Amino acid sequence: MIGIVIPAHNEALLIGQAVDAVMAAAVHPGLHGEPVEIVVVLDACSDLTGVIAARAGARTVSLRARNVGVARAVGAEAMLAAGARWLAFTDADTVVSPSWLVDQLAQDADAVCGSIGVNDWSAHGVHAEAIEAHFLRTYADVDGHSHIHGANLGVSAAAYRRAGGFRHLACSEDVALVRALEATGARIAWSAKPRVLTSSRRDARARGGFADALLDALAASLAAVAPATATPPVAAT
Repeated sequence: MIGIVIPAHNEALLIGQAVDAVMAAAVHPGLHGEPVEIVVVLDACSDLTGVIAARAGARTVSLRARNVGVARAVGAEAMLAAGARWLAFTDADTVVSPSWLVDQLAQDADAVCGSIGVNDWSAHGVHAEAIEAHFLRTYADVDGHSHIHGANLGVSAAAYRRAGGFRHLACSEDVALVRALEATGARIAWSAKPRVLTSSRRDARARGGFADALLDALAASLAAVAPATATPPVAAT
């Protein structure tokens, strides 16, 4: 069995399309009928995220940690308890491709770090073009990349257990897991084959995550092109 984990905090606007996408990936012919279970971990949700996720076909688990590391860890444990041999992680603002699971498993690795794409930058308003250009210029969406995203991550149950699972971190829990996997000697595939599209939203759910990275990049880009606003003083003669 394959387990898919999606952490969510007040994602009523996006969770439906996220679950629909993983449901499609779960019935890909390349899985040859292997069962797939999906759990949405509702972390301090006060909206209809849980209702929408359940109606779309996902199992839900509720907690009040406001910590993505805890949410991913709880979801992973639920899937392991259900007998999952492979754990696949994505996010509530992300849409995976129909072949996402098949492409992860095809890497024949202990873990797969996938890349991400963004197809709508409009959340950044007048700066959308600039931030998209920065992303395309600096992001390596190719095999052999070095990116780590909780929105596109897969790991075998055995490797996950050896690495100690997700640490209870409010940010970079995905990076910590991959570093722990490396320390155990896990075979990690850095692949652009498993495809996902994620949002470019400005309201970060986890401080220090992808949304904040985009805002930091935008600030740096604007600072680099901003004209000088002050002139140096003229020395008295």
